[in-house]
Amino acid sequence: MTGVLQKAWWWALDYGYAVGWQMRAVVSRVDASTYASGSLRPVVVIPGIYENWQFMRPLVEELHAAGHPVHVVAMLERNDRPLAEAALAVCVYLEGTGLEHVVIVAHSKGGLIGKTVMLDPVAGRRIDSMIAVSSPFSGSRYARFLPMRALRAFSVRDAGLLRLSAERDVNARITSVYASFDPHIPGGSQLPGATNIRVATGGHFRVLADPDARRAVLDGAR
Repeated sequence: MTGVLQKAWWWALDYGYAVGWQMRAVVSRVDASTYASGSLRPVVVIPGIYENWQFMRPLVEELHAAGHPVHVVAMLERNDRPLAEAALAVCVYLEGTGLEHVVIVAHSKGGLIGKTVMLDPVAGRRIDSMIAVSSPFSGSRYARFLPMRALRAFSVRDAGLLRLSAERDVNARITSVYASFDPHIPGGSQLPGATNIRVATGGHFRVLADPDARRAVLDGAR
């Protein structure tokens, strides 16, 4: 398969995966409290934009099966709020629950939210590390052409994103996991100073199901 055909195939599989899990999230009646028990470090999951926590349920279930209590920030809902508001919701959750030594597991926009929380002088002290999957730490050159304001915030020219990129104090505690081809983030998700793990598959969403990506998440959460 040629490079162009391979990317087109990955793109199709990626959207198929996303649609499938969005539909499952709509009909699922699984209660997040099901995953709140465990003896290992607590995990807080932060999904991507227009996703609720159930989009990440395969990872949630693996983390819980491994012994981690997994927490969901219900206030994020479909995670379409501005970055600062979403980060505040996570900070409020952390302070309200009193969780400590937290590992954040995030997808896409969730990684930007997680890094913002890690930089918070109060709530950030509760976080040990973050594993972010397919996060646009340096933005996407496609974002400024999109009609939705919430998506244009991921532009490589966005002032808020540029400020967040310039903050590197917490990068050493972040693991960035990303596919070899991401149709939404053509520049990739490499983060300076972080542990960067590139997996051989392609996709922005479907990488959540990749065995190597999942292994990296589980290893990073220990």
